[in-house]
Amino acid sequence: MKETEKVLKKKLLIVEDNQDSRELVIKVLSNRDYQLIEAVDGEDGQEKAIAEQPDIILLDISLPKMGGYEVAENLRLREEFKHTPIIALTAHAMKGDEEKALHGGFSGYISKPINVRELPKQIESYVKKIK
Repeated sequence: MKETEKVLKKKLLIVEDNQDSRELVIKVLSNRDYQLIEAVDGEDGQEKAIAEQPDIILLDISLPKMGGYEVAENLRLREEFKHTPIIALTAHAMKGDEEKALHGGFSGYISKPINVRELPKQIESYVKKIK
């Protein structure tokens, strides 16, 4: 990939400890205009977010080392992440979870299993808001 192409692509950080889920998201989004960055746990995700400054973050709620809520809260304390879309990914889709995520620093909520047809549209809806 040329450097000019990297500049034009939106950076998307995927923080997901489940390898199959992470690879599915990457496969679905790899042919889109995103520079994809992977993280495998909460600490790794927070470090990569700070280092890479992604335009959008997909963040699993249940992560080893540091949970998704803690990562989202920590990032929201930093000025550079006040308006960055942080989307919760969770398999624990229960009544009230979306509201809890929105109050916990997340911009939105995507439940698992991930709908591969809807995921690009869901991501694009947040990307349009940051243009």
